[in-house]
Amino acid sequence: MRIGDTGKVRTRGKGRSTAVLAAGATLTVLCGCTVQASDGERHSPVHIEVPSGAPSVKSAPPDDKPPSAPAAAAPVVLWQSGDTGRDVRELQARLRQVAWLFDGPTGIYDDLTERAVKGFQGKRGLPETGRTDQATWDRLLKMTREPGMWDLYLMGGQPADAPDARCLTGRVLCISKTSRTLRWMVDGRTVVEVPVRFGSQYTPTREGEFTVYWKSRNHVSTLYDSAMPYAMFFSGGQAVHYSSDFAARGYAGASHGCVNVSDERAIALMFAEVQNGDKVVVHW
Repeated sequence: MRIGDTGKVRTRGKGRSTAVLAAGATLTVLCGCTVQASDGERHSPVHIEVPSGAPSVKSAPPDDKPPSAPAAAAPVVLWQSGDTGRDVRELQARLRQVAWLFDGPTGIYDDLTERAVKGFQGKRGLPETGRTDQATWDRLLKMTREPGMWDLYLMGGQPADAPDARCLTGRVLCISKTSRTLRWMVDGRTVVEVPVRFGSQYTPTREGEFTVYWKSRNHVSTLYDSAMPYAMFFSGGQAVHYSSDFAARGYAGASHGCVNVSDERAIALMFAEVQNGDKVVVHW
């Protein structure tokens, strides 16, 4: 009986030892320590990853803020102060039609044009910028008609056409009714070029080839009682001379048959150079 009891006791003791070793191994794994096996070799501890509680950037909820609206596009400016050209002439001619501009057209977007545009804009409830944008231009187009050639060049400035063949030799006052211009030419070279105005349909300017037969610096018409400075007579009572009316009104008026010049400085120069006997050609 004692032997049997002793065997049981030993058996129970061995079982507890095994249980203790197993618990120790488990604790070693959890603590991350080095495990030494029964064969005497050392093994690396088992690494256990614990998931983090913080969400990753990718898992962040989407931004519910709506995208901002795009900024409104600035108005397209067609012409503004300092611009020049034929389009500016048309703008000025149309502004004249609606009585916002009284001078010109000159083809230069000057202070007068800017003020006229600003006034037109304010009257129509448009932004008063003084610059002609698309909205301003569209409104002006609806209120006006297409300007003609002499609306665009009411005060002159139009290009001259080619001189007549008779003007290419000698000393000639070469006058074109087509382009309403006068060239003072010497041996085919243009010395001075100016816009001119002619007589009305009731008092037309004669056409053909003539010569200057009389010059009168401070002439006054006895027939019409009007001043004719720098007059150079070429056919009866018709002469090339300076006209203050042409300078003020442009092609809105007409002469009594004479060839009017609006540039006083230019005609003063021609008057000093032109001599009696020089040729005058009035042509289409």
